Amino acid sequence: MERKFQFCADEFYHVYNRGNDKRKIFESFVDYQYFQKLLYICNSTNRIILRDLRKGEDVYSVKRDDEYVHIGSYCLMPNHFHLLIYEKTDGGISKFMAKLSTAYVVYFNHKYKRTGGLFEGCFKAKEVVDDQYMQYLHAYIALNPIKLIQKRWKEDGIEDINKAKQHLAEYKYSSYLDQTGIVRRENSILEKSNFPEYFDSGTDFKHFVNEWLEFGSTYNTDGTELIDTQDSPVC
Repeated sequence: MERKFQFCADEFYHVYNRGNDKRKIFESFVDYQYFQKLLYICNSTNRIILRDLRKGEDVYSVKRDDEYVHIGSYCLMPNHFHLLIYEKTDGGISKFMAKLSTAYVVYFNHKYKRTGGLFEGCFKAKEVVDDQYMQYLHAYIALNPIKLIQKRWKEDGIEDINKAKQHLAEYKYSSYLDQTGIVRRENSILEKSNFPEYFDSGTDFKHFVNEWLEFGSTYNTDGTELIDTQDSPVC
């Protein structure tokens, strides 16, 4: 299916995809970690193969050539993922996503002795059209893991705010920790130099997300979700 827009350099996009028939695309913590590593090494015009790295070599210290995109935020969930992306050069998003998806499917199929597609077609994307939507995406992506402890929290409200905050603080497979100022190797996945500076510090970002968690809504007044995840696939 043809997408409704063309990717353009120097623009921002929300990119996402999920498993076929909503199946899990991450079966273990090792799978999540592998995908995080791919977010770093696939975002380069040079070819880097994980298995070719020296034993014990830190993936996140590997030198990359020019990056295709800048990643401002991400979250990995059991059956889907979200990325907030800035396209550096024309065609950057498509090239990055092709490398990322191919590398992960090859890894996953080999590990679990399966064949065929893993994702639900090509990745999906929405343009980030204004500052309000950009800020909303930062909260939306960061808060995705709350669905793992309370599936309908957005509709019903948070049952245990302290449990929710603790869950976010312990969830390692998103950029939330990096954006709140926690220093870890995965910090290298993010490059925010071209993103608007909405938050003066990690504490400011944490407070911003907590406000959405406690008081914000991710639904329109008619009950439909603010982010429509039924977009046509794009390649």
